[in-house]
Amino acid sequence: MAVETPWQQALRNANRANPYPFYEELRKTPVSRQPDGSYVVSTYRELVQLLHDPRVSSDTRKRPGAVQAAGPLDGTIITEDPSEHDVDRRRMMRLFGPPECPHMIAGMEPEIRRIFTGLLDDMKGKTRIDVVDEFAFPGPVTVICKVLGVPLEAIPRFHGWIDAALDGVDFGPEANDPEQQRRTAAVPAQVAEFRQFLADLIDQYRKQPGPGMFSGMVNDDGPEGRLPQESIVNNALLMLFAGHETTVNLIAHSVLSLLRHPDQLEKLRRRPELIVPGVEELLRFESSVQLWPTRSALEDIEIAGTTIPAGSPIFLCYGSANRDPERFENPDRLDLERPNNEHVGYSQGIHYCFGAPLARLEAQFAVSEFFRRVENPRLVEDPPPYRRNQIFRGPRRLLVDIDGVRD
Repeated sequence: MAVETPWQQALRNANRANPYPFYEELRKTPVSRQPDGSYVVSTYRELVQLLHDPRVSSDTRKRPGAVQAAGPLDGTIITEDPSEHDVDRRRMMRLFGPPECPHMIAGMEPEIRRIFTGLLDDMKGKTRIDVVDEFAFPGPVTVICKVLGVPLEAIPRFHGWIDAALDGVDFGPEANDPEQQRRTAAVPAQVAEFRQFLADLIDQYRKQPGPGMFSGMVNDDGPEGRLPQESIVNNALLMLFAGHETTVNLIAHSVLSLLRHPDQLEKLRRRPELIVPGVEELLRFESSVQLWPTRSALEDIEIAGTTIPAGSPIFLCYGSANRDPERFENPDRLDLERPNNEHVGYSQGIHYCFGAPLARLEAQFAVSEFFRRVENPRLVEDPPPYRRNQIFRGPRRLLVDIDGVRD
């Protein structure tokens, strides 16, 4: 039986709660070739270099003979290259931020406060809570539904589709296990149902415009025209999916990390203003997106003593780069006052997450308010159980005992 590489070990479900020892081993070879012919980039400098390298493609259609790893995200701006990407991103950004919608994010702050305050109010009288199910998930999913114009009553429907799609993705040695193959085989049907739901919703907005980005995308007459129908549906799926999954993991991991580091939690309670740099550190410390699988080399690329041949799949390991000691001093230490925290938790370059300002606003209020109001929170199980997905890494549940919730 072949010995597994550090990358293969990091991808095992049993190691999801703590992949960092395997990342440490992986970084000894910054760009490492894997048995399947893919190349894993695990160090900060090399990862950032490739994020800005035009010889690296995000378009899975340009990967000859390779597995189409993106799956549900094919045909979105995340799997497009310039100039197609640039035009489509501008069409979408017109409805999300400056210059056309300069107050869009800031205008959401009262609603964000209302949503998370209500979730904390609902915890009153309880002595045990699940931070994921009762706080980290319902908050961001409600926010993104309001931003996009998705009816809140549809949340249980698409939540099931998203969970099934996430569980069906596996890039590691367990991908060929019968049970995992069954989950993977179910993904296309789940994604098809999700797409049809979104197509129907978008068609309703075409006939009768309403609030939110989806209606705007269908009816916008910007200088570069509207997105084609298929692109609208594809990117609607991306925004609804990624627009809450990453923030769910950020909030859940923030609560978990601060409970594990009482010195930093005490510092935050004494100095609440630290939540602004603190969210950046929490995102670096436990990256909501651990890796990204859709990049490939358009031509031979020489980097860190390795040649990545043209056409080769490239995995960018953000979770490892954010713990690289060559870039971050004492990277395994949580420090809410860390200086020059230029993490790659939201990527860099042309694919930098345009939803990052909204996620930051949500996490800053949610985490600070949780620890202001929840009395004596204590972890019930550590580590908590993790979801199977290797890209969007986060706890499946996070049980916490509490003494109460103050006003």
